[in-house]
Amino acid sequence: MKRIVPFAVAVMAVSTSVLLAQAGRGTPPPPPPLEAGASQADVDKALLAAPANLKDQATVIKWKADFTYDTLRKGTNRLVCYDRSGKPGQQPFSIECTNLGNLDRAAQNLKIEAMGDKKQAAFDAAEKDGTRVKPEYGSVWYHLMGADAEHTRTHMTIAVPGATMATTGLPENGRGGGVWIMNAGTTTAHFMVPGE
Repeated sequence: MKRIVPFAVAVMAVSTSVLLAQAGRGTPPPPPPLEAGASQADVDKALLAAPANLKDQATVIKWKADFTYDTLRKGTNRLVCYDRSGKPGQQPFSIECTNLGNLDRAAQNLKIEAMGDKKQAAFDAAEKDGTRVKPEYGSVWYHLMGADAEHTRTHMTIAVPGATMATTGLPENGRGGGVWIMNAGTTTAHFMVPGE
């Protein structure tokens, strides 16, 4: 009996410590509610490209034909996700997530990509005349794309508008096998990560 009492006290002490530690961390909040008229299926699809640790609290939007959007779910973090599937210049299955501060850039991208054969000239002109919207420096763009939902690939880039080898110390091509800057010196400059 003398051995059982200290053992029971030790178990209770450890259990109490674990419960107190868990209470300090708390459980994550549930995902925010959908806006009126929003479809859970649309929200779920748009979140397919989101990192697991940001998904539940991300904002989800739906692009309209005029390159404005409706909010399907207002999140509590800075990530926004949307479906670009089948839009001009996009693959049949195309999901994208990025920082909320990049929505003007995303809208401009969609608008210019809808120009078809004239899109590259329009991108170049906007870059040259200073009307190209800059993404947030250091923001991540997450992509999930493919011919259909069963045949997709992921791609992630980190926006560093204006970055060059001189400003970052990173190469401007991928021949070295490490992280490199694509489109260096432009608003489109971004870090490319091998394997992404």
